[in-house]
Amino acid sequence: MNTLLLMMGGSGTRMGAARPKQFIEIKGKPVFWYIVKGYADVAEIDAICIVSHTDWIPYVRDAIKDISFGGKLLIAPGGDNRSQSIRNGLRAIEGFSGEDDVVMMHDATHPYVDREGTAEVIRAVKAYGGATLGARQYDTCYRMDEDLMLTNVIPRQEIVSGASPEAFRFGDMKRIYFEASDEELASMTSAGAIALAHHIPMKVVPSKILNLKLTYPEDLELFRILLDEYFISGKRL
Repeated sequence: MNTLLLMMGGSGTRMGAARPKQFIEIKGKPVFWYIVKGYADVAEIDAICIVSHTDWIPYVRDAIKDISFGGKLLIAPGGDNRSQSIRNGLRAIEGFSGEDDVVMMHDATHPYVDREGTAEVIRAVKAYGGATLGARQYDTCYRMDEDLMLTNVIPRQEIVSGASPEAFRFGDMKRIYFEASDEELASMTSAGAIALAHHIPMKVVPSKILNLKLTYPEDLELFRILLDEYFISGKRL
């Protein structure tokens, strides 16, 4: 069983829009709809759990009615922070997930689905225990100090930007998130960082898709421009 948790409980304040960015409609559909539709077409995905801000669950339920998916499609409420939301998602899928099943986390701020990369991530989890899509760096990378002064060059071949999804064995994530207190969850960062802190190896699968992240209005405009001819069509620049 390979299950995707679509994480979309954030408020998206930096976008400056009237609604969270994952719910902004592009060509009549909210941003998250395109992600769900993309994963519904990935043969390796058996279940999709959308972890949504509680106030938006009715909207989410209505928006996905036209998506055809042969596997399980469910919605779970988000928590007070990202780690609590992940825990809620894990609880929602616990009834049909085995210890060695694969659970993936995709942040809805990444409005794309790398179909080939996702399949490779699933295979890597089974071999190593954890994996993530990553975007290679092609420009010169520097380290800077608190005064925004450059201090040294970081070899770019040693750096990747985190992309979605990151994935793990369900049993490992269940133990980490279910045993943590609310205070511990509040201090946790990404699932990948938590996995590394618990000595879970993570394999990088280089993504061939633009690692777009919706943070500012110009990011949304780029998604709008590239939607049909790149993200949806499967064409690659």
